[in-house]
Amino acid sequence: MRRLEGKTAVITGCNRGIGKAILERFASDGANIIAVVRHSDETLEKTLAQKAIENNVDIKILEMDLSDEESVRDGMRKITLWKLSVDILVNNAGKAAGGFLLTTPIKVVKDVFQVNYFSQLIITQHVVKNMMRKKSGSIIFMSSVLGLDAMGGGAAYGASKAAVALLTKSLAKEVGNFGIRVNAIAPNLINTDMAHQMEEKSFKSMVSASSLDRIGEPGEIASVAAFLASDESSYITGQIIRVDGGM
Repeated sequence: MRRLEGKTAVITGCNRGIGKAILERFASDGANIIAVVRHSDETLEKTLAQKAIENNVDIKILEMDLSDEESVRDGMRKITLWKLSVDILVNNAGKAAGGFLLTTPIKVVKDVFQVNYFSQLIITQHVVKNMMRKKSGSIIFMSSVLGLDAMGGGAAYGASKAAVALLTKSLAKEVGNFGIRVNAIAPNLINTDMAHQMEEKSFKSMVSASSLDRIGEPGEIASVAAFLASDESSYITGQIIRVDGGM
């Protein structure tokens, strides 16, 4: 039996990068998936339909703009209407922004926090109520080493990921009695479009800071997410798992 067989997972940001890798890994492990994407199209629909057939699972696409609070709430209402019992939530989608504090407009910081923190609060509040009723569930946030290790230029993105890390630990304390586990993954640079948007000097600095002296791959994050989602991690909660190549 596959380790996520029969479970239903909500995964945000499934159309590319880490989210796509997590979706593919969870599907291969037997999970039915609600794939949250900002925009869908015929190509994505065909790709996910084929992925569902290959793995004998159900994959539903849910369009939701995490920068728009009403869109997020509407998405949660759709999940309720589908009458699906969610076992796993992966808050993966994120928005990047770099720049020193004195030159960063407050609007940029607010926009980053809306996607990386506030939208995830709304999603989590909705899903956790479902999990509390059945007294089980696994919630996985995506933090970052930039939210744990201070460096210049982190006033927006790094601060939002630091907030996610603290949220993880706080929520784990609140819902542990309901059999719900809450953990976060803190990656170093991963081979995605977001990483390659970085200024070259900062990019090279972060890669060279790792003991393995290389960038990580989305599949390496997906493997950790699958472990945290499964019963194999049944005694792990409130943890920030660094996947950073040995920084």
